[in-house]
Amino acid sequence: MPATSRTNPLRRALAAAVALPLLIGALASCGYGSQAPKGDGRAVAKGEKLSADSVRLGYFPNLTHATALVGDQEGFFQKELGGTQLKVSTFNAGPSEIEALNAGSVDIGFIGPSPAINGYIKSGGKNLRIIAGSASGGVKLVVNPEKIKTLADVKGKRIATPQHGNTQDVAFLNWIARQGWKVDAESGKGDVSVVRTENKIAPDAYKSGSVDGAWVPEPTASKLVSEGAKVLLDEASLWPDKKFVITNVIVSQTFLKDHPDVVEAVLRGSLKTNAWINANPGKAKASANERLRQLTGKALPAKVIDPAWPSIAFTDDPLAATLRAQADHAVKAGLLEKPDLTGIYDLRPLNKVLKAAGRPAADDAGLGAA
Repeated sequence: MPATSRTNPLRRALAAAVALPLLIGALASCGYGSQAPKGDGRAVAKGEKLSADSVRLGYFPNLTHATALVGDQEGFFQKELGGTQLKVSTFNAGPSEIEALNAGSVDIGFIGPSPAINGYIKSGGKNLRIIAGSASGGVKLVVNPEKIKTLADVKGKRIATPQHGNTQDVAFLNWIARQGWKVDAESGKGDVSVVRTENKIAPDAYKSGSVDGAWVPEPTASKLVSEGAKVLLDEASLWPDKKFVITNVIVSQTFLKDHPDVVEAVLRGSLKTNAWINANPGKAKASANERLRQLTGKALPAKVIDPAWPSIAFTDDPLAATLRAQADHAVKAGLLEKPDLTGIYDLRPLNKVLKAAGRPAADDAGLGAA
């Protein structure tokens, strides 16, 4: 059926995307997100300022955002910014970070593909651009081994995803369809019960028996495993070369236009962070965990972070073809009307930084800005 003739689920999804951050904004004392704690020994602005006094960076306290965690903790961003101060806010949901970017409360953010797509569509392509990749992988289907022993056993069970229409929700609905099973994308009811459950609640939901498993990112997947769940499927196995974008770097178009030097500095910091992570996995894991401790008050135990860390690949490549595929999956699930994503990427700043580093240019899969 043509996209224009079906009931418009995108409007409902976008309405929800707007409502959630407005509620969060009303509750949070700092407006959007949470300000990162100060006085933790991290780098401070030093040297000559760039074209802006400060840059406001948003990210999640989540292992799939480890480029941001480590780059912030180890001072890679601040070193490249010199006298321009890095200011950090953290978020627990993609819609709230997108709202902060659109409202001008955040300049640059680390975010998943589904909220990036929804944010781009919501603004009519006018407010946001994806400017780099950050991470691939780190998503697993984990299940109660007493109830689910094979992939076929998932039929008829209750499986959690983090949020209606989020990246993992779309991926799971697409996987369900590939099995030939039927599920209503809005209600989550059908041959499988898709139970939208926040990541922080999913372990308790699993322990209580209210869900039989979950399709979730790290470290939630490993937290569930620590509670007795088993990994049934790694989403990476479903993708060519086992790579798919899980975290992008996104920027306000206004900030990119007004402060290209600051954007390039953040990208240099991101590239240097990923290089350091890949060269020093043990130190990087410890650094990310320390930043998580500072942000949340509690570090991840070894039984969670040790199995979670190797499943995430840190890459500057935006893996643009996989973002296009994820959008197609959302369309097939009925969560999205077929979008025109032409212009969602502007990789010119990234490719400038890559060229200066003697590295090949990144590809935007035909979705680049003119």
